[in-house]
Amino acid sequence: MSDCIFCKIIAGEFGTEILGETEHTVAFRDINPEMPVHLLVVPKLHCRDVTELAQSNPAALIEIAQLATKLAEQHTTDGSFKLVFNTGSNAGQTVFHAHAHVLSTEPKSA
Repeated sequence: MSDCIFCKIIAGEFGTEILGETEHTVAFRDINPEMPVHLLVVPKLHCRDVTELAQSNPAALIEIAQLATKLAEQHTTDGSFKLVFNTGSNAGQTVFHAHAHVLSTEPKSA
């Protein structure tokens, strides 16, 4: 979608640092982090939310969980993380391209 910020990031329009990528997904830092570790994993295919993604591209949903695990191992002290999908505006979704938040209070020391 031409007006979707995540589609633009996936297309490389902003020079966003990509932290991980699979066949169906990409990951990058949230620009408004709510925790010390706050990463986003998004499908390359534009889907409005996780329920649409599960119907149209279940392989991407699996890859989101797998990439989230890998990112948590790289960016947290012990691999612990919270994986959150906001679905709908009343649930806090503000970008209507499916995405998972990878959250942790314990970043890995440099």
